Amino acid sequence: MAGLKEVAARAGVSVRTVSNVVNDFPLVAPETRRRVQKALEELRYRPNAAARRLRGGRSGLIGLVIPEIDSPYFGELASLLVQEAQEHSWTLLVDQTDGDPDRERRLLEGMPGQMIDGLIMSPWGLSPADLRRRADAVPLVLLGEQDAAGLIDHVSVDSVAASAEATRHLIELGRRRIAAIGVQPHLANGTARQRVTGYRQALRDAGAPHDPALEVPVDALHRADGARAMRWLLDEGHAPDAIVCFSDQLALGAMRVALERGLTVPGDLAVCGFDDIEDGRYATPSLTTVAPDKSEIAKRAVACLADRLLKPPVPGTTRLGRTAASPAVPELTGAADPGTGEPAAPDPADTPAELAELADPAADTVMAPARPPARRIVTAYRLVIRESTAGRSAGSVLSG
Repeated sequence: MAGLKEVAARAGVSVRTVSNVVNDFPLVAPETRRRVQKALEELRYRPNAAARRLRGGRSGLIGLVIPEIDSPYFGELASLLVQEAQEHSWTLLVDQTDGDPDRERRLLEGMPGQMIDGLIMSPWGLSPADLRRRADAVPLVLLGEQDAAGLIDHVSVDSVAASAEATRHLIELGRRRIAAIGVQPHLANGTARQRVTGYRQALRDAGAPHDPALEVPVDALHRADGARAMRWLLDEGHAPDAIVCFSDQLALGAMRVALERGLTVPGDLAVCGFDDIEDGRYATPSLTTVAPDKSEIAKRAVACLADRLLKPPVPGTTRLGRTAASPAVPELTGAADPGTGEPAAPDPADTPAELAELADPAADTVMAPARPPARRIVTAYRLVIRESTAGRSAGSVLSG
């Protein structure tokens, strides 16, 4: 692909004049502009979008950090986030942590080797203290139920209320031995903690008995873990007549074991999950579940980043300039073009060498907007009642 030098040679002008035309700089003689535009068309020149973003201090890259890429819930959410990011011409880079707190802390400071403009993160092990220690100034949005302590923009679902509603639904069906599968005491996981809180709250409010043996811990929120938990309940004499599972994957694993053991669902055992993944909709029987509004979560998370990245400075803005020791960058000074005498505009730079030059930390004076307060956004959910609790008469109850 032709670069600025080739275009300049074809048009018989300087590289800076070509830059002025490409950037639609007004003070270019009409005949000179015509020659340059003709050369641009003949050589099929295309400006380098990455260089343009770098010159403006932006890469166009947004980081997404999630616990599990192969989780159906996070896979669906990531797809929606990609769609929302595309509305701003952003590209999403995805990494996973497996819920490892150390890895989450490292990625909290950005993605190694990547110049990202913002970060969306769904952590399982971060604490408010980790957020306070964060040094990276890249805008961050947290997803999920970890406590952001008002430090960071946070988009979540009220998992306490959602879990309580799912449990109440089972109580209203006349179930009395309701198990909770998905407790994770070994993790600093706000999701599991909030969902067990909602489960206990619903039992307490209904005056239903609370049997600690019916709260079954799991290593992960996968099908195999749900199957192991269900086997334990049946083999250890703790057979429930209903279960609320803290993920749909747990529910599908538990339901499989129940059916293998000759139980009927929902006759002998009513089953409710959490997440509304596609597999649950096509299971036999179809799975009752708490359905977070994943589309709204994605929309609000990206909107938070857009507010931080794209809105103009607010009152309280300060100016940050180069230190006296920092070298000037000729392409950014606005000096006159020695070939035409015209004022110069920034070069759009389309070669690796020019990209590197633009990435030089010695930059012109920039605006540093005052940081608006962090926001906590609680998105909607609904309890979707299907065959695993209501049989063939299943419908849908809107909530949250």
